[in-house]
Formats: sequence, C-alpha cells, structure tokens
Amino acid sequence: MNFLIPESIANQLEITSSSAEETFAFGKSLSQTLSLGDVVCLHGDLGAGKTVCIKGVCAGLGVSEHVTSPTFTLINEYRGALPVYHFDFYRIADEHEVFELGLPEYLNGDGICLIEWPDRISPLLPGKRIEIRIAWDDSFDPSTRLITIYRTQ
Repeated sequence: MNFLIPESIANQLEITSSSAEETFAFGKSLSQTLSLGDVVCLHGDLGAGKTVCIKGVCAGLGVSEHVTSPTFTLINEYRGALPVYHFDFYRIADEHEVFELGLPEYLNGDGICLIEWPDRISPLLPGKRIEIRIAWDDSFDPSTRLITIYRTQ
C-alpha cells in the first residue's frame, strides 16, 4: 500500500494501518516529505509500531543498514540520501541524560532526527516538528493501528 502524504501537512492527518507492512509503507511514504533539519517525534505504546515506521523512513531514504531500535545505545546513526539519527528515550531517567549525547547538536544539525518516546525530553524539543501517534484501533483486529500525523509550528 502506498500512502499519499502531502508534503505540507497543515492539518492533522489520520491513516489506518492493517499490518506491520502497511506501517512500514507509511514510513517509506513519509520519508519522501522529509528534508534536512526535520525532527519527527513518534509516540505509542510498546509494540505499537514506532520502530517499524522508522524502518520504512530509513528504507525510503536509501539506508542499506539493518535498522534497529537504539533502546540501550539511545542513538543509531544511518547514512542514506540524508543522514538519519534515530533516538529511543524509553530508558532515560530524565532529560539531562541526553545532553551527554549531544542532543541539541543533532536537533540543529545536518540530518533528520527520528525520536521514539519524545515525551521523556519534551522541554528540549524544537517548536517546529512532526508529531506521529501510533495507537491500536480497538474497533478492528489487534494488528490494526491508527496513525495520526501533524506538524507543530
């Protein structure tokens, strides 16, 4: 399935994904709307599909490496058409831990930042970013997800 995502997301957009493959395809479509300096925050429960979506973004940007969630390393860096910085802040105790990683430099740097569990560092996030929420849609089967995407200004 190919999702059509407008390059300029002015309003909230909701998409239903029926499988991990469709969530991957959504990420791949999203990649075509991203540019240097974009910060993408992915929200969702454990197992909701945040990393699957990020794998799609990376595939769409031509990353050939195996993409995994940096749960213990906190950041994975990938090279594709654009540099990709994949953060997972699930295990951090507080936002001060991310300064050791150089988070401000990444957020203002030369690539695309994809952030899982951004609520853990919300005071540090830029005002302009893309927010994605992935949630189970209980009105369908257990593999169905509701993906909500919008830009902040």
